[in-house]
Amino acid sequence: MTYVLGIDIGGTFTDAVAADLEGNVYSGKAPSTPPDFGTGVLKSVEAVSRTMGLSPEELLEQTVYIAHGTTSTLNALVTGAVARTGFITTQGHRDSIFIMNLEGRYAGQGPEAIQAVKQTRKPPRLVPKRRVKEAVERIDYKGSVVVPLDEEAIRDDIRELVADGVTSIAVSLLWSFRNPAHERRIREIIEEIAPDVFVVLSSELSPRIREYPRSVTTLMNAQIGPILRDYLEPLIAELQARRLRGPVLVMQGSGGTVAAKESPRQAITTIGSVLTGGVTGARKLGAQLGHRNIISTDVGGTTFLVGMVVDGRPVMEPTTVLNQYRISTPMAKIATIGSGGGAIAWLDDGGNLHIGPRSAGARPGPACFGLGGTEPTVTDANLILNILNPDYFLGGAKKLDVALAAEALQKHIGDPLGLTAEEAAAAVYEIQNAQTADLVRNEVVGAGYDPRDFMIYAFGGSGPVHCAAYGRDLQAQGILVPLGPTSAAFSAYGLAGSDVFVSAEVSDPMPLPVDAARIQAHFDALEADVRRRLAQQGLEFQEVRLSREVDVRYTMQIFEVATPVPGGELDDAAVKGIAETFEEQYAALYGSGTGFSEAGVQAITFRVYGQGVLPFKPDLPKAPIATDPAPPVQQRRRALLDIRAGWQEADVYHYGVLAAGHRFPGPAIVEAPTTTVVVPPGVSATVDPLGNLVLVYE
Repeated sequence: MTYVLGIDIGGTFTDAVAADLEGNVYSGKAPSTPPDFGTGVLKSVEAVSRTMGLSPEELLEQTVYIAHGTTSTLNALVTGAVARTGFITTQGHRDSIFIMNLEGRYAGQGPEAIQAVKQTRKPPRLVPKRRVKEAVERIDYKGSVVVPLDEEAIRDDIRELVADGVTSIAVSLLWSFRNPAHERRIREIIEEIAPDVFVVLSSELSPRIREYPRSVTTLMNAQIGPILRDYLEPLIAELQARRLRGPVLVMQGSGGTVAAKESPRQAITTIGSVLTGGVTGARKLGAQLGHRNIISTDVGGTTFLVGMVVDGRPVMEPTTVLNQYRISTPMAKIATIGSGGGAIAWLDDGGNLHIGPRSAGARPGPACFGLGGTEPTVTDANLILNILNPDYFLGGAKKLDVALAAEALQKHIGDPLGLTAEEAAAAVYEIQNAQTADLVRNEVVGAGYDPRDFMIYAFGGSGPVHCAAYGRDLQAQGILVPLGPTSAAFSAYGLAGSDVFVSAEVSDPMPLPVDAARIQAHFDALEADVRRRLAQQGLEFQEVRLSREVDVRYTMQIFEVATPVPGGELDDAAVKGIAETFEEQYAALYGSGTGFSEAGVQAITFRVYGQGVLPFKPDLPKAPIATDPAPPVQQRRRALLDIRAGWQEADVYHYGVLAAGHRFPGPAIVEAPTTTVVVPPGVSATVDPLGNLVLVYE
């Protein structure tokens, strides 16, 4: 038997999913182990192997590959625990990363923060000015050398950086994407002087116009590349010592994977890796079920994540903002708030109740874990409301302490507000449901989509608890809860089913129409680069798929629209079609009549995506068919599933007895080893052919 493994690290738990060619899917969870997350990865492999009746070594020696979503790079950037890095740019442009294109005070901030102008602040500098060096050189917009590189001066600069203790250097010169010769020569000099220093060139990582985001992308990659390398190398060595047969792939924010040995060179693409697994899993399961429009919602232990799949493809963003810095890296569009099961409930000075963003994490965890946590969390509230079974958390592997949960809620919420522990829990539950509903609504409706055209997928350990509440007002087609082994490890399932993705791009601003041969030359070079990089992954692909796009705008605009370009040899008609497609997309995005053809149309950046299709695709197996439309009730218990209905007697079902075709109304609770599903009054639940639970409002 052969398997693929998907491993997803969360703030509270690390999830592992194993799948075989016969459609069997297994999952396991283990507490995350910051700062040494690798230990949690190994523990999750042990957990999933136990459910399979195998030893970890037996599982690993039969594993074709591991797809891994890691938090190491994102955590390093957020906390500032990055490699000591130097930065080299063109003379006269040292301050561009400090000026931040005049958007540093507000990039990535919400409207309230932006409007409070006096309170806005730039983020901490990525590097001190003493570690920014200016190269005497100049290349113009045509790629011609105007000022040759002063090699002796740059040697002195590199020696100063090395003496200052840098372990990595980022190089981003003006117009280097038109001619990378000077950047490449600087790398050669660095390798002569300090061969162990990690080097990143903007012309290789992000050959895209716009100096500031290109420099930031290059600099951040240099900061986290060594971090990712130092995380992966010992982890892979330990996995191989435990008889891992296949390679380790690392998830990227784009929704695809890349070989671990290649990932440090493009480490910046991995900062969203743990966020995109769920969207990837939703797209894959949606393809199996015929759902092309999906709202992906993931309530884990620390965060609540919302992404979208439209027409079978994840909604992407061409740039990303992190810590108020803009990064030129396309990623799946994921919105997140600190509203997971471990989110802490607290009161402000005015006595107003808030949920998150602070989380109890894996240690100490919610108060009910009994690991020393004293602050109340969403999980504690769900326990007090009798939604969670204290004897069946993680399938009975962990017992929850009701008394500790009640004590935390009473002390921190109930007593200050004059409430009982149950009333405090109900308040926490309602606010959690309200703020998660707000995020879903803002992401879907705010982007101009009609929720009635979508299915909601709800997963993560706490997603199925709250999905009926946050989906109530959207009037979506229904809510699908992936039950069975993937329910609380759905992001890991998405990782296991991911293909390898690489991309290549180059900026060459030009008006349209233009000679087709000029555009064709760019795409030929980019496609050759993508094929070369796919070959370097060291994997056998079932097939390689290439797609093209170009960023297009009206003349004098500063933002572009990614526009698809047909494959094959381009002619004048195809070039004309690019402009026509752009105008159609522009009208669809901003409204009919908003375009202005008379201004002219410009192509800015050309891009090719390469998808290496892996032969192993874990599909969810068919569920047994029910012989009776109503499943057996395991027990009944008093619970609060909807604050409007109050406390009610709810039917409790075990997911193991559910079969395709089973249907039952709320109020009800479904208990699975890795999650709990709330079916409030006014909602009916049906088991679909794959064993997923579909909730519909009556």
